[in-house]
Amino acid sequence: MKKSFPPALKRRWAALLVSALALAGPLAAQPSTPAPTPIRIAMLESLSGPFANTGEAVLRNLVWAVDRVNARGGVKLSDGMHPLELLRYDSKGQNEEALSTLRAAIDDGARVVMQGNSSAVAAALVDALDKHNQRDPARRVLFLNYAAVDPSLTNEKCSFWHFRFDAHADMRMSALMSVLREDKALRRIYLIGQDYSFGQAVLREARRQLAAERPDVQIVGEELHPMGRVKDFAPYAAKIRASGAQAVITGNWGNDLTLLVKAARESGFDGKFYTFYGNALGAPAALGDAGVGRVVAVADWLPNVPGPQSEAFYQSFRQRYPKPSDDYVHMRTQLMVEALAQALERAGSTDAAAVARQLETASVSLHGQRGHMRAADHQFQQDLSVGLMERQGAPGVRFDVEGSGYGFRVIRTIPAAQAELPSTCRMRRP
Repeated sequence: MKKSFPPALKRRWAALLVSALALAGPLAAQPSTPAPTPIRIAMLESLSGPFANTGEAVLRNLVWAVDRVNARGGVKLSDGMHPLELLRYDSKGQNEEALSTLRAAIDDGARVVMQGNSSAVAAALVDALDKHNQRDPARRVLFLNYAAVDPSLTNEKCSFWHFRFDAHADMRMSALMSVLREDKALRRIYLIGQDYSFGQAVLREARRQLAAERPDVQIVGEELHPMGRVKDFAPYAAKIRASGAQAVITGNWGNDLTLLVKAARESGFDGKFYTFYGNALGAPAALGDAGVGRVVAVADWLPNVPGPQSEAFYQSFRQRYPKPSDDYVHMRTQLMVEALAQALERAGSTDAAAVARQLETASVSLHGQRGHMRAADHQFQQDLSVGLMERQGAPGVRFDVEGSGYGFRVIRTIPAAQAELPSTCRMRRP
């Protein structure tokens, strides 16, 4: 039996249908605007294993830098604005894993890769990218390095596709030596480092610069240890103390530094530490009061660098990442992303060779910190700061590190022109 509906109900449905068609018509007639294609950049870093904390610190810094660029609309290319998209891959700090993640990143559309924690990994990536870019020019890739500081990477192993934004080991050692040479009471020193290319370079340069700057200082011990595999540094600390050393020079980073300084404190060693990375990742908390006035660290920037711009920069980072354990900001990473954005816009495309040519002459500034890329070897040039560990609240120490109650007072600023060192790079350009 056919079902009938009241006339009033029929009229209501008809009206609703007409309204729906009227709304659908204009929408159907207007094609949707496609979202702009993101520019993919890939971080290849240790996100698990003994150095996971270093990789997580880098990730926070890169996310913050990318978000800053995207907040102003992204990067302007010839076809309009494009956001940056950060991809992350866990290399586990191993060469083989890093090369595997590199292939994955390229397949995922990344044309810029970023890495830094381990010069051995960086060297493997440089070699792989040189070969890939020659073999597959349609998918060439740039490598931006924020922390792998083996000097050879911008000297005999320099590459057109590689750009370093951190001061290399010899530059950092020169900055430390500018303070060490004034320590007239120092007579005996111990050298210790991680047994790979960077750690070896640090000890080699320490010997050279000590001979030149402080020939009166005796090296009473020198040791390289396996990287990331030592769980108990007590035997090393015992050797340091038994040697009669008054100070230690080390390029150790991550847990290899934290565990070393903790063992030294527990052994009763009361000498100084001249470090590349003693200003974060647990080292100040591990030393406690034993580090006050005794730990020297060199960096591209420190939270207590004087000036309102520097203070505003650091405060904004802490607002973004309020957890004390997340407190490790890299100014150089921020400048690196700003330099990349600048080069992309000047190139007007994501073509790796075009972007590289613009990146060679990049000059950027952020919150009072400036830097420029040296085209001859792709080594970034910037001021360096040397800090001395003090209790928070001491003169010049408004900010502490990681909620430890200890911070670093800036005792020396080395202008970029003074920090610069010559290079043996013979750049081959496509």
